[in-house]
Amino acid sequence: MKTDNHSCLTEIVLLGFSDFQTWQELLFSLILIFYLIALMGNSLVLLLTISSPTLHTPMYFFLWNLSFLEIGYTSSISPKMLVNLLSERQTISFWACGCQMYFFLLFGVTECCLLCVMAYDRYVAICKPLQYPCIMNYRECAILAALSWATGVFVGLGYSVLIFTFPFCGSNQISHFFCDLMPVLRLASTYTYKNEVAISTLTVLADLILFLLILYSYILIISTILMMPLAKDRRKAFSTCSSHLTVVCIFYGTIIFTYLRPNSADSVDSNRIFALLYTVVTPSLNPIIYSLRNKEIKAAFMKSIRKNQSS
Repeated sequence: MKTDNHSCLTEIVLLGFSDFQTWQELLFSLILIFYLIALMGNSLVLLLTISSPTLHTPMYFFLWNLSFLEIGYTSSISPKMLVNLLSERQTISFWACGCQMYFFLLFGVTECCLLCVMAYDRYVAICKPLQYPCIMNYRECAILAALSWATGVFVGLGYSVLIFTFPFCGSNQISHFFCDLMPVLRLASTYTYKNEVAISTLTVLADLILFLLILYSYILIISTILMMPLAKDRRKAFSTCSSHLTVVCIFYGTIIFTYLRPNSADSVDSNRIFALLYTVVTPSLNPIIYSLRNKEIKAAFMKSIRKNQSS
């Protein structure tokens, strides 16, 4: 991603929400609040799942990975967006744009994979409870988490290097608040239509495959739960996967509305709104969803408070 060989640009103008001049301060306040909630909430879940012995299980091992991902995911976008909201020139250096794209893809792709792994974990726990300790042992959990991270690193690096090897010597303005794939690719001073189609197709196929795997896992999970004779067991089984299912619906719902809708006259404005949801709002909701609907996390939190008060 060197700028001297491949680009005449030294910076990129992120138009972002520049057409909402009268709402800049309000947007700044709201985004800052959601960002701080995301940081504090995910940090709390991260600390609890690591420090509490009762939460040292496969489900919470993946959960602390997810919390770490959410911190990195929103932090790759929000700080620069907050700075630009209060700046007259909403710019980002060409090099920083490449880094932002890489980390956004790394954390985003890893999260997609990890949500799929977490669905598999719930499938084994509910559909094969007797075999769960053997299948989801520490080694297997570490391998699944490492594969998720490796996929994010590989995809993020591959896409970023591919895009930033194109020459950029024309316009330097994009109608977005961060360096997303397509807006940056369309700045290239060469024919990129085939590349846009290829990247879009690969992205849609990868997301679709992961989503279908999650869907298939939950079809098996729900089928197993419905066959349980006792209502108490059914409620308990549903509660163990309800938080994850809620997070999946929010995460994939915003992505589908952003990237899989047909282009229209208001697509730019809609994309910015939905992108704001999955980069800022969603990371702040996930720790709330997991903590409010999880008795073990609430118990670990209360135990931590009592321990600090006694010391």
